[in-house]
Amino acid sequence: MAVKDRDRFSTATRLRLLGEQTAARVYRSQTKRQARRSRLTGRAALLALVVCSLIVALAYPIRQYVSQRAEIADLQRQQEQARARVEQLRDLKARWQDDAYAEQRIRERLHYVMPGETGYVVIDPDAAKQSRTDRGAAARPWYANVWDGVDKSDRAGR
Repeated sequence: MAVKDRDRFSTATRLRLLGEQTAARVYRSQTKRQARRSRLTGRAALLALVVCSLIVALAYPIRQYVSQRAEIADLQRQQEQARARVEQLRDLKARWQDDAYAEQRIRERLHYVMPGETGYVVIDPDAAKQSRTDRGAAARPWYANVWDGVDKSDRAGR
């Protein structure tokens, strides 16, 4: 028994026993982790596959739905604008059927005056200043004035 007790308390025996216990603990924890991980991974993979399938299956119809709703909203907005324009044109037509309105507009646009009235035309002050600066053109030959007019109209077209 003394030899057995001596083996039991020897350093090599204790280290071997400690190593076996540690290895057993590590092996148990690894097997538990692996069992848990493999079961969770399979479920997670299946869930991810189902979610991805749903996203892929629903992506195009949802995109179509959203674009069609936007198109419907745009068409409704255009319809409301068209209705408002129709109302404006109806009002304008009704106004033009009134003789007093038609006479007023004709007098404004064409500068007509009724017999016995005096007509006045208001000239823009800037236009009067511009005509004063062009007075120097009378001293030049006529063809120089023609070419200046062509140059001015060419610059205005740009």
